[in-house]
Amino acid sequence: MSKTIAEILDLKGSDVWCIAADAKVYDALEIMSDKNVGALVVLDGGQVAGVFSERDYSSKVEVCGFSSRTTKISQVMLADATCVTPETSVDEAMEIVTNSRRRHLPVLDDGKLVGLASIGDLVKASLDEKDVVIKNLKNYIKGED
Repeated sequence: MSKTIAEILDLKGSDVWCIAADAKVYDALEIMSDKNVGALVVLDGGQVAGVFSERDYSSKVEVCGFSSRTTKISQVMLADATCVTPETSVDEAMEIVTNSRRRHLPVLDDGKLVGLASIGDLVKASLDEKDVVIKNLKNYIKGED
């Protein structure tokens, strides 16, 4: 049975860093550097409006010649964030990131932001599950229970 997003958050913690949609890109870069994270959840009126990541900075700000000190997050964020719940399985979340080509999924519980799951978190959880299956199969083959 596939792990859930809740299990990932239990292991990694549920800290999630946010920024307002009308904040400047430079402010986001400062937070990301200070917190050592690769993405921020963007809020507009307290609701998830999108995600801003290092990739957005490199592909939508730096490459296009925008100024990080004057460009608003809302101009370059990935809008319409695909959100998951704590009950979402890792397999379901992997399917979402694969099909939507998104790398970060805000986690909402009853509409409240409770975490952020990255593709790295999902891959790690998936590999951990497969390691357990392999170990169990080896033990079965050896006749160990």
